[in-house]
Amino acid sequence: MSDRPAVPEPVPDAAPTASPGSPPGSPHGSPHGPRHDGAARPGVAEAPVPRRQVVSWAMWDWATQPFNTVIVTFVFTALYLTSDAFLTPEVAALPATDPVHERALAGLTSGLGLWITIGGLLVALLAPVLGRRADVEGRRKAWVGGATLVMVLAMAALFAVRADPAWFVLGAALVSLGSVSSEIAGVNYNAMLVQVSTRGTVGRVSGLGWGLGYLGGIVALVLVVVAQTFDWWGMPTDDGLAYRVIALGCALWAVAFAWPLFRYVPEAPPAEDRPRVGFFAGYVVLVRDVVALYRHERPTFWFLLASAVYRDGLSAVFTFGAVIAAVSFRFGDDAVIAFGIAANLLAGLSTIVAGRLDDRFGPRAVIIGSLTGLVVCGLLVVALHPLGAAVFWVAGLALTCFVGPAQAASRSLLARVAPAGRESEIFGLYATTGRAVSFLAPSMWTLLIALTGATIWGTLGIVAVILVGLVLMLKVTVGRREPVRPDVAAPLP
Repeated sequence: MSDRPAVPEPVPDAAPTASPGSPPGSPHGSPHGPRHDGAARPGVAEAPVPRRQVVSWAMWDWATQPFNTVIVTFVFTALYLTSDAFLTPEVAALPATDPVHERALAGLTSGLGLWITIGGLLVALLAPVLGRRADVEGRRKAWVGGATLVMVLAMAALFAVRADPAWFVLGAALVSLGSVSSEIAGVNYNAMLVQVSTRGTVGRVSGLGWGLGYLGGIVALVLVVVAQTFDWWGMPTDDGLAYRVIALGCALWAVAFAWPLFRYVPEAPPAEDRPRVGFFAGYVVLVRDVVALYRHERPTFWFLLASAVYRDGLSAVFTFGAVIAAVSFRFGDDAVIAFGIAANLLAGLSTIVAGRLDDRFGPRAVIIGSLTGLVVCGLLVVALHPLGAAVFWVAGLALTCFVGPAQAASRSLLARVAPAGRESEIFGLYATTGRAVSFLAPSMWTLLIALTGATIWGTLGIVAVILVGLVLMLKVTVGRREPVRPDVAAPLP
């Protein structure tokens, strides 16, 4: 709770003039700079946002989620790219319990982790500079569109990845490229949250987007189940053709549902008071802005660091979750997909509900509660592993209920405190700080698997990263509950 009295604050008739030389977001800088308690920016009158804009913005999550759900997590990588299809025939013929076979599969899962790590490093280098350019030029929507197109092309290109060890590198590289483009698009998409929400609805709108994303993943997985039930309507499924068609279908899905954002959500205006610089000069400006953020907005700076750690763990949960189910708990194809449907349903519903808790109790409380639940459930998955698949059905599904709320509340918290006109840059830093440590969860996953020769122990690496992020988050002061002023609180359209 904020220690300030819960009384409405007057909205000034005119914003104060910034002092010359003051950094953006400083106490004497932009009047729209952030406040550590997450309150509305003074001087900004908030009006209800048209329903069509809110829904159109949230539909991008629905449109692009199949990349994460179907491609990265539950189907393409878990059931195809890290399966016997990419082992030599001699090794693939060995029993599943044979140590040689198990180590070969572990080599595929760690190889996938390496490519995802490489993609994360690219995001760390590119996200804040590209985000700043989008803010300055007023082209957030254009950057969302361009990066979404690259992601669509990467998914479509997976159709070429045949069931042969020689094609594994191409498949892993395309998944990594799709992840990079998804992150770059997400930087500017997240920044657009402030354009489609008010102080009283930012938590709910953020939760709506994440929730629709998970529900979109469910529908995509159900379509996969239907196709399998009808034996792909007579289509040949050798050479991995079924999985390759799935990847192509995900590309078409994104095109079909992402367009409302580009049609109905207005573009943010360019930042008139910020200079346009070249790409490489942007890194010089970035360093200066980070120093200013550290000096004048220290709590926001520390949140970026804390969230970097736990968000890497959150990403690893869904990146490697289905791999754990398939390799460690011996889930068959149908079981993995059924688990994915149930997981996304629970994640979607819990995220939408948590959005209201966010607006009521503050995003910080939602994040801390979610991270605690993740650590407990992750430890149960490892400790009770010998009991069999039922453990993952219970503890694994419980774990998924906490991922979405933590992600949505993190986006909400940063949207509340980001300086006006710098949202893409701040969300770029958000992505970069996350990717700057993106080696943590994949490397811990890879290291523990390499040391033990068993995929299940990689789970402990993910749990450890989340636990460190939770400890750091306890030190963060931004994102506590702030009373909502009646004159600016608008119901969710």
